[in-house]
Amino acid sequence: MPNLLIADDHPLFREALRGAITRLFPDAKLQEAEDAGGLYSMVDAATDADLLLLDLTMPGVQGLSALVHLRAQHPQLPIVMVSAREEPALMRRALDHGAMGFIPKSADAASIGEALRHVMDGERWAPRAALEAVRVADEGERDIARKVSGLTPQQFRVLQMLSTGLLNKQIAYDLGVSEATIKAHMTAI
Repeated sequence: MPNLLIADDHPLFREALRGAITRLFPDAKLQEAEDAGGLYSMVDAATDADLLLLDLTMPGVQGLSALVHLRAQHPQLPIVMVSAREEPALMRRALDHGAMGFIPKSADAASIGEALRHVMDGERWAPRAALEAVRVADEGERDIARKVSGLTPQQFRVLQMLSTGLLNKQIAYDLGVSEATIKAHMTAI
């Protein structure tokens, strides 16, 4: 029985993914998250997950940062990006940063099923245009990705919260720690 995770902030699209998954894997165990906090908790708890379908743009997620972080923290978990953004260069960047696939939200049920079958069989899947696109992640971007992947989960949360404009005091309150702890994380970051 496959264990699949869905992280998307749009209830209608989560429902569509559930439908595609249950047609392909009727006995699949499904878990869902609708924001970054729920995503990280779900993935940390689901140590036996077989696949994560991850929306590119969810509350609390900045670009490909969640992908990079999850690849570092859970290297065994195959991740397929799902997005309404369909530029071949963006899809290629996701693949270059460790995604096993990229499913455009405009894909029909047959394409979603094909993508899921390929990835569950250990193969990469993305639209042909993405696979043929020139690698676009430059050395600077790869260096940043390496640095982000080296952060602890708590340092990564602090960095994400900082990127939304929160102050150290606000981050400390939200995470239930002291401001000194946040300052220590900031130094490490």
